[in-house]
Amino acid sequence: MPQHDEIPTPRGPARVDTDLPPGPPEALLVLGHGAGGDVDAPDLCALRDAAVAAGLVVVRVTQPYRVAGRRAPAPAGHLDEAWTVVLAVLRRRHPGVPLVVGGRSSGARVACRTARAVGAAGVVALAFPLHPPGRPERSRAAELDTGLPTLVVNGDRDPFGVPEPGPGVHVVTRPGERHDLRTDPTGTAELIRAWLHHHRWTHP
Repeated sequence: MPQHDEIPTPRGPARVDTDLPPGPPEALLVLGHGAGGDVDAPDLCALRDAAVAAGLVVVRVTQPYRVAGRRAPAPAGHLDEAWTVVLAVLRRRHPGVPLVVGGRSSGARVACRTARAVGAAGVVALAFPLHPPGRPERSRAAELDTGLPTLVVNGDRDPFGVPEPGPGVHVVTRPGERHDLRTDPTGTAELIRAWLHHHRWTHP
Protein backbone atom coordinates (compact mmCIF):
# COMPACT_ATOMS: atom_id res chain seq x y z
CA MET A 1 0.00 0.00 0.00
CA PRO A 2 1.30 3.48 -0.79
CA GLN A 3 2.26 5.86 1.99
CA HIS A 4 0.41 9.20 1.79
CA ASP A 5 1.54 12.53 3.20
CA GLU A 6 1.86 16.20 2.33
CA ILE A 7 4.91 18.37 1.78
CA PRO A 8 4.59 22.15 2.29
CA THR A 9 5.66 24.36 -0.61
CA PRO A 10 5.45 28.13 -1.20
CA ARG A 11 2.38 27.39 -3.36
CA GLY A 12 0.56 25.32 -0.74
CA PRO A 13 0.87 21.69 0.29
CA ALA A 14 1.67 19.05 -2.30
CA ARG A 15 0.50 15.48 -1.73
CA VAL A 16 2.91 12.58 -2.21
CA ASP A 17 2.02 8.90 -2.62
CA THR A 18 5.06 6.69 -2.03
CA ASP A 19 5.38 3.03 -3.01
CA LEU A 20 8.42 1.12 -1.81
CA PRO A 21 9.99 -1.94 -3.44
CA PRO A 22 10.26 -5.18 -1.46
CA GLY A 23 14.04 -4.89 -1.14
CA PRO A 24 16.76 -2.21 -1.20
CA PRO A 25 15.89 0.41 -3.84
CA GLU A 26 17.84 0.78 -7.06
CA ALA A 27 16.55 4.29 -7.87
CA LEU A 28 13.92 6.88 -7.02
CA LEU A 29 11.26 7.60 -9.67
CA VAL A 30 9.13 10.71 -9.10
CA LEU A 31 6.07 11.26 -11.31
CA GLY A 32 3.75 14.22 -11.86
CA HIS A 33 0.19 14.30 -13.21
CA GLY A 34 -1.47 15.98 -16.18
CA ALA A 35 -2.95 19.47 -16.04
CA GLY A 36 -6.52 18.56 -15.08
CA GLY A 37 -5.84 14.98 -14.05
CA ASP A 38 -4.47 13.17 -11.05
CA VAL A 39 -1.82 10.63 -10.11
CA ASP A 40 -4.25 7.72 -10.52
CA ALA A 41 -4.16 7.97 -14.32
CA PRO A 42 -3.88 4.45 -15.83
CA ASP A 43 -0.45 5.00 -17.36
CA LEU A 44 1.01 6.40 -14.12
CA CYS A 45 -0.41 3.54 -12.06
CA ALA A 46 0.86 0.91 -14.49
CA LEU A 47 4.31 2.50 -14.49
CA ARG A 48 4.27 2.59 -10.68
CA ASP A 49 3.51 -1.12 -10.52
CA ALA A 50 6.21 -2.07 -13.04
CA ALA A 51 8.86 0.18 -11.50
CA VAL A 52 8.22 -0.94 -7.92
CA ALA A 53 8.47 -4.58 -9.03
CA ALA A 54 11.79 -3.70 -10.70
CA GLY A 55 13.22 -2.28 -7.48
CA LEU A 56 12.46 1.44 -7.60
CA VAL A 57 10.89 3.70 -5.02
CA VAL A 58 8.03 5.41 -6.86
CA VAL A 59 6.57 8.70 -5.64
CA ARG A 60 3.56 10.27 -7.35
CA VAL A 61 3.24 13.99 -6.64
CA THR A 62 -0.02 15.93 -6.68
CA GLN A 63 0.59 19.62 -7.30
CA PRO A 64 -0.77 22.15 -4.74
CA TYR A 65 -3.47 23.52 -7.08
CA ARG A 66 -4.99 20.04 -7.37
CA VAL A 67 -4.71 19.44 -3.63
CA ALA A 68 -6.68 22.68 -3.22
CA GLY A 69 -9.41 21.30 -5.50
CA ARG A 70 -8.72 23.41 -8.59
CA ARG A 71 -8.63 21.86 -12.06
CA ALA A 72 -7.16 24.83 -13.96
CA PRO A 73 -3.37 24.50 -13.79
CA ALA A 74 -1.18 26.99 -12.00
CA PRO A 75 1.36 29.03 -14.02
CA ALA A 76 4.43 27.12 -15.14
CA GLY A 77 6.69 28.95 -12.70
CA HIS A 78 4.46 27.98 -9.77
CA LEU A 79 4.40 24.34 -10.88
CA ASP A 80 8.17 24.24 -11.23
CA GLU A 81 8.70 25.93 -7.87
CA ALA A 82 6.47 23.51 -5.96
CA TRP A 83 7.94 20.49 -7.76
CA THR A 84 11.51 21.58 -6.99
CA VAL A 85 10.72 21.99 -3.28
CA VAL A 86 9.09 18.56 -3.15
CA LEU A 87 12.02 16.95 -4.95
CA ALA A 88 14.49 18.38 -2.42
CA VAL A 89 12.51 16.75 0.40
CA LEU A 90 12.25 13.44 -1.45
CA ARG A 91 15.99 13.34 -2.12
CA ARG A 92 16.60 13.66 1.61
CA ARG A 93 14.09 10.91 2.34
CA HIS A 94 15.61 8.53 -0.21
CA PRO A 95 19.35 9.27 -0.37
CA GLY A 96 22.08 7.40 -2.16
CA VAL A 97 20.15 6.27 -5.27
CA PRO A 98 19.77 7.79 -8.74
CA LEU A 99 16.81 10.11 -9.29
CA VAL A 100 14.61 9.71 -12.35
CA VAL A 101 11.87 12.29 -12.84
CA GLY A 102 8.84 12.19 -15.09
CA GLY A 103 5.12 12.39 -15.48
CA ARG A 104 2.38 12.67 -18.04
CA SER A 105 1.50 15.71 -20.16
CA SER A 106 1.90 18.85 -17.99
CA GLY A 107 3.75 16.77 -15.42
CA ALA A 108 6.22 15.65 -18.09
CA ARG A 109 6.87 19.29 -19.01
CA VAL A 110 7.55 20.20 -15.37
CA ALA A 111 9.91 17.25 -15.02
CA CYS A 112 11.83 18.26 -18.15
CA ARG A 113 12.11 21.95 -17.25
CA THR A 114 13.48 21.20 -13.77
CA ALA A 115 15.42 17.98 -14.37
CA ARG A 116 18.91 19.42 -14.17
CA ALA A 117 18.08 21.73 -11.27
CA VAL A 118 16.87 18.83 -9.10
CA GLY A 119 19.84 16.62 -9.96
CA ALA A 120 18.00 14.02 -12.01
CA ALA A 121 19.84 11.26 -13.86
CA GLY A 122 17.07 10.77 -16.44
CA VAL A 123 13.56 11.76 -17.52
CA VAL A 124 10.45 9.79 -18.47
CA ALA A 125 7.88 11.84 -20.42
CA LEU A 126 4.47 10.25 -21.00
CA ALA A 127 2.16 11.96 -23.53
CA PHE A 128 4.50 14.94 -23.85
CA PRO A 129 2.28 17.75 -25.26
CA LEU A 130 4.46 18.96 -28.11
CA HIS A 131 2.04 21.75 -29.00
CA PRO A 132 -1.55 22.81 -28.26
CA PRO A 133 -4.03 20.92 -30.48
CA GLY A 134 -4.09 22.43 -33.93
CA ARG A 135 -1.21 24.82 -33.15
CA PRO A 136 1.99 23.06 -34.31
CA GLU A 137 3.76 26.41 -34.62
CA ARG A 138 3.72 26.69 -30.80
CA SER A 139 6.23 23.89 -30.28
CA ARG A 140 7.53 22.99 -26.83
CA ALA A 141 10.26 20.72 -28.20
CA ALA A 142 12.97 22.83 -26.53
CA GLU A 143 11.78 21.65 -23.11
CA LEU A 144 12.96 18.12 -23.99
CA ASP A 145 16.52 19.36 -24.41
CA THR A 146 17.57 18.46 -20.86
CA GLY A 147 21.01 17.07 -21.66
CA LEU A 148 19.94 13.90 -19.80
CA PRO A 149 18.76 10.50 -21.05
CA THR A 150 15.09 11.11 -21.82
CA LEU A 151 12.38 8.68 -22.86
CA VAL A 152 9.21 10.04 -24.52
CA VAL A 153 6.19 7.78 -24.98
CA ASN A 154 3.34 9.27 -27.04
CA GLY A 155 0.37 7.88 -28.94
CA ASP A 156 0.34 8.22 -32.70
CA ARG A 157 -3.16 9.73 -32.48
CA ASP A 158 -2.28 12.34 -29.86
CA PRO A 159 -3.75 15.71 -30.92
CA PHE A 160 -0.94 17.40 -28.97
CA GLY A 161 1.59 15.97 -31.43
CA VAL A 162 4.55 13.61 -31.20
CA PRO A 163 8.08 14.95 -30.61
CA GLU A 164 10.98 14.04 -32.83
CA PRO A 165 13.91 12.15 -31.34
CA GLY A 166 17.08 14.07 -30.70
CA PRO A 167 20.40 13.80 -28.88
CA GLY A 168 19.68 11.83 -25.73
CA VAL A 169 15.93 11.84 -26.44
CA HIS A 170 14.42 8.46 -27.34
CA VAL A 171 10.84 8.62 -28.65
CA VAL A 172 8.49 5.63 -28.68
CA THR A 173 5.20 6.04 -30.57
CA ARG A 174 2.38 3.77 -29.43
CA PRO A 175 0.05 2.74 -32.30
CA GLY A 176 -3.62 3.57 -31.80
CA GLU A 177 -3.06 5.53 -28.59
CA ARG A 178 -4.33 9.04 -27.96
CA HIS A 179 -3.23 11.57 -25.33
CA ASP A 180 -4.56 9.53 -22.41
CA LEU A 181 -2.50 6.41 -23.29
CA ARG A 182 -5.37 4.29 -21.92
CA THR A 183 -5.45 1.48 -24.49
CA ASP A 184 -2.49 -0.53 -23.20
CA PRO A 185 -1.01 1.02 -20.04
CA THR A 186 0.71 -2.25 -19.08
CA GLY A 187 2.51 -2.38 -22.41
CA THR A 188 3.54 1.26 -22.07
CA ALA A 189 4.87 0.58 -18.57
CA GLU A 190 6.89 -2.40 -19.82
CA LEU A 191 8.55 -0.22 -22.46
CA ILE A 192 9.59 2.22 -19.75
CA ARG A 193 10.77 -0.56 -17.42
CA ALA A 194 13.02 -1.87 -20.21
CA TRP A 195 14.45 1.63 -20.75
CA LEU A 196 15.09 2.01 -17.01
CA HIS A 197 16.78 -1.41 -17.02
CA HIS A 198 18.96 -0.38 -19.96
CA HIS A 199 20.26 2.53 -17.86
CA ARG A 200 20.81 0.23 -14.84
CA TRP A 201 18.15 1.93 -12.71
CA THR A 202 16.39 -1.37 -11.96
CA HIS A 203 17.34 -4.70 -10.41
CA PRO A 204 19.90 -6.55 -12.56
